[in-house]
Amino acid sequence: MDVRRITKGDFDRIVEVIDHWWGGPISTFAHPIFFYELGGEALVVEEGELMIGFLLGFLATGTGAPHAGPQETGPRIGYVHLVGIHPDYRRRGVGRLLYDRFTQDCRAAGCVGMKAITAPGAEGSIRFHVALGWDVQEVEDYAGPGRRRVVFVKRLA
Repeated sequence: MDVRRITKGDFDRIVEVIDHWWGGPISTFAHPIFFYELGGEALVVEEGELMIGFLLGFLATGTGAPHAGPQETGPRIGYVHLVGIHPDYRRRGVGRLLYDRFTQDCRAAGCVGMKAITAPGAEGSIRFHVALGWDVQEVEDYAGPGRRRVVFVKRLA
């Protein structure tokens, strides 16, 4: 498996396959901003010439703490927005490979931590992040009134 930076062709392919890979409509989460404006750290994994996974992530300023608001200045964090793994390649280390590479990139950029969120009930995502050593906290009203989210935080040394 080879990990590399995303290209426009990769992004176009992600938009084509994401609903199938996720098992439902989620393509709006693959917004073009995560390629054009924030795609410098986005990654894909290939086996041969087949894209088998992707990670849309970016570097941001903020504390990485679950309750922290926006920061105009402050430490850098890596934010994982969306990850997709081809259904035939799940549980083969593709997600771990993507997260390891993104973590390396975050460390190299001087990030102090990483952050990701998911909806309550996304048990696979929660188990995955816990297995990788991320702290997990459910936060009420995180995404607005009555919209709680599970917030994952990982400190980087």
